[in-house]
Amino acid sequence: MEFGFYLPTHGPLATRQNLLKISEHAEKLEFDSMVAGDHVIAPINPTSQYPYSVGSEVPWDSSGEHLEMITELAFLAAATQKIKLVTSVMIVPHRNPILTAKMLSTLDVLSEGRLVVGIGVGWLKEEFDALKTPPFNRRGKATDEYIEIFKTLWGEKEPSYQGEFYSFEPIQFAPKPVQIPGPDIWVGGQSRAAIRRAAKLGNAWHPVGANPASPLEPEEMVEEIAYLETYCESLNRDPSEVTVVLKAPIYDKENNYGGKRRRFSGSPEQIHNDIAEYQNLGVSHLVLDTRSSELNQSIEKMDWLHEEVIAKSKT
Repeated sequence: MEFGFYLPTHGPLATRQNLLKISEHAEKLEFDSMVAGDHVIAPINPTSQYPYSVGSEVPWDSSGEHLEMITELAFLAAATQKIKLVTSVMIVPHRNPILTAKMLSTLDVLSEGRLVVGIGVGWLKEEFDALKTPPFNRRGKATDEYIEIFKTLWGEKEPSYQGEFYSFEPIQFAPKPVQIPGPDIWVGGQSRAAIRRAAKLGNAWHPVGANPASPLEPEEMVEEIAYLETYCESLNRDPSEVTVVLKAPIYDKENNYGGKRRRFSGSPEQIHNDIAEYQNLGVSHLVLDTRSSELNQSIEKMDWLHEEVIAKSKT
């Protein structure tokens, strides 16, 4: 099992010095990955409901602050040497696909092959409207098309593409990513459409679990992983080529819901048991939440996880 953690993208820890201290400490503790979330703008009065919270919580603070994810990861690439840099998840239709492919390729080159491209279709219609993206109700198809464009640009000598949402004639595109044929793509989302997207275009299915709005208890994971494997086989793809990477964020304050303990919370023994259970189901990488409003608290969470959970899980 590999382990990652959430980077701050807003609030008091989303500053140069704090991000440097957090990322450098994470690498010292030998975390395998660090992930950054994606929002470009925050609407004033959104009516869209965040799918991973049972309340009114949204993944930004009252100021609407949110660092741009690719820029944040590029900054931290220069401060680290080994840890994977993960967009988790990048809302694909938000950005021009050629420019995005170039930014990601550049980041992979400058980080010497440490980029992982976590992708999602998005949920915030107001953000799509403000960014003048492809239609919100066609965001899944647009995402598939843009991923195909990324792969075409990264893998072909003189790439071209003709699609519903974007087309271009043969061009030169360089540099290519260090990783061949390109960075791994982790496909976020809980829907069957997301699982099919992972089977067709991804290297991993990357759902959110362990929170009241999306618990993904083991019995549900068994069903969804079985669906993933069956769909891979229908495409004549080896299911082992698509791994499962689970995120366990804390968007709601309670560690209990419906009389059940939140997975990956509680005592070290309880967390160890959770890790073992999900690993046996096929989860190969787990992203845990160490975010806090104060730097020392975030560092303490990382230290505790490393000493009491991660180091022991890897022995």
